[in-house]
Amino acid sequence: MRGWIVPPPKAPTKTATDYARERERKVRGLESRGLLKSPRIKAALLKVPREEFIPRDYRDYAYCEVPLPLPGAAATISCPHSYPLFYEPLGLDRGHRFLEVGTGSGYGAAVAREVVGDEGLVVSIELDALTYDFAKRNLQRAGYSNILLVLGDGGLGYPAAAPYDRIAITAACPRIPAPLIEQLTTGGRAIAPLLEDDRQVLTLITKQPEGVRRETICDVLYVALRGEYGTEAPATAFPPDDAMAAD
Repeated sequence: MRGWIVPPPKAPTKTATDYARERERKVRGLESRGLLKSPRIKAALLKVPREEFIPRDYRDYAYCEVPLPLPGAAATISCPHSYPLFYEPLGLDRGHRFLEVGTGSGYGAAVAREVVGDEGLVVSIELDALTYDFAKRNLQRAGYSNILLVLGDGGLGYPAAAPYDRIAITAACPRIPAPLIEQLTTGGRAIAPLLEDDRQVLTLITKQPEGVRRETICDVLYVALRGEYGTEAPATAFPPDDAMAAD
């Protein structure tokens, strides 16, 4: 992964108590850095066991600030700070209809599910079949049967469940795909790492009646979005309507 040093794989040695302590320390650290303010996002990060969404040989690194490899083409689980980095500017909250582009391990969808609660909706789209299967197994094991997983091109969104109040794109792209803006409610927000020359800039947009308002947050480093609106063509294309619940 360009820009990151991935730790070596090894058999896990930590206990459930070890992971719980690390999770609590990580959340306190995110708060102290000013990255985490929402009580609902904090509660979600404390509840969801991140280690359960990571391949076995990397599990002991679950709370380290480094992306870790996943099954699939160039697939990773992002650093722990990435989730409040995205969800706080979005203002993700109870009752929101949330669309995630790039399921990865399923961890981000699980955290979002806890944030939006039973009144909300979480739809997550993954292009890579191996990554999709890995996320589906993780979510099943963790008990998240109320997330709609879609195997398809995330840049096309998922019109069947639209409109969405909040959208997160977890891969770098030249611009936020037009279909996603169309599927966003008026007043809704979307966030994505956008390519600007040789930089990736995390960018928040708010859809307004007169157009889109844009706000830059910080420089980031993410894998490239694949598919029709990405910078890399997918190895295999899937129809956007191939969806199933996580159970």
